[in-house]
Amino acid sequence: MVLSMAACGEAGGGSDESDNKTIGLLLPENKTTRYESFDRPMIEKKIKSLCSECEVAYNNASEDTETQKKQFDALITKGVKVIILDAVDATATRSWVDAAADKGVKVVAYDRLAEGDISAYVSYDNENIGELQGKGLVEALGDKAKDSEVVMINGSPTDPNAALFKKGAHSVLDGAVKDIVYEQDIPGWLAEEANKKMSTAITSLGKDGFDAVYVANDGMAGGVTTALKSRGIKDVVVSGQDGELAGIQRIVAGSQTLTIYKAIKPEAETTAEIAVRLLNDEKIDDLTPQKLDSKSKKGVPSQLFKAKIVTKENIKDTIIKDEVYTVDQICTKEYAKACKEAGLL
Repeated sequence: MVLSMAACGEAGGGSDESDNKTIGLLLPENKTTRYESFDRPMIEKKIKSLCSECEVAYNNASEDTETQKKQFDALITKGVKVIILDAVDATATRSWVDAAADKGVKVVAYDRLAEGDISAYVSYDNENIGELQGKGLVEALGDKAKDSEVVMINGSPTDPNAALFKKGAHSVLDGAVKDIVYEQDIPGWLAEEANKKMSTAITSLGKDGFDAVYVANDGMAGGVTTALKSRGIKDVVVSGQDGELAGIQRIVAGSQTLTIYKAIKPEAETTAEIAVRLLNDEKIDDLTPQKLDSKSKKGVPSQLFKAKIVTKENIKDTIIKDEVYTVDQICTKEYAKACKEAGLL
């Protein structure tokens, strides 16, 4: 351990020994509840359990690329040797990550595959998530699927995952439904923007002009369901993703049909373990069994986890069983009646 830390110190061009005990953690935004409520505490806790003397230097970019670049540069200046990066704009990171790698700093791409000389990448099989969303929609439409018209509200064009979700969803929906009648990408994954686009779709297509809405995540599904409700539209199949509390509550109440549950704990804990091993110059092969290519690097050591479709029928066996949320958290007064009907109370 002492030898490997010393070697690490030499690579850092004279940064002092204590700096080598710091791991940077940069998350992209705080509008999606998962980052502050789950990812950050889980990563920090796992790092501490593996390396009691390690410090975590945390920052959230609030969906601003320039802010995140400043945070990244500040960690390099501080002499941090390992940075966990969930990029706001995964294409903008190439020059920063390459400059960091030139200085011997290892960057672990978390959740989104950032461009540049990345040391490792941990996420979900994001194309498969899109496939699951499409499959969930088709299953919910049942026999009507072949005659159904679908609106698609996709994620942010700066998030490479959004393109993979879209690709996966199209691979299932194209041919399984009658037509995609309206499709928009939503910059920044903003719920209010999703709400506006859905309102535009309703005005353009008419209240009966579509049977389902593919929505790339739960935050935007909130905006979409509000738009549907305000126009008195019911019984439309609506997808989401992330297993957010509000999304689960909408599923219980019936305004959202499904979400995609990605167990954050294995993703967060694997990333933390990779970061600590990289800090100590240890091998990470067993934690990164796959190899993925970005636009700027071939064969990035990767770990991709599988996700699950969550509907009203299996909330108990997924979200509640894994202690993501308790029945009390889901079944507040407003949702008590729907929870009873769903068999949660």
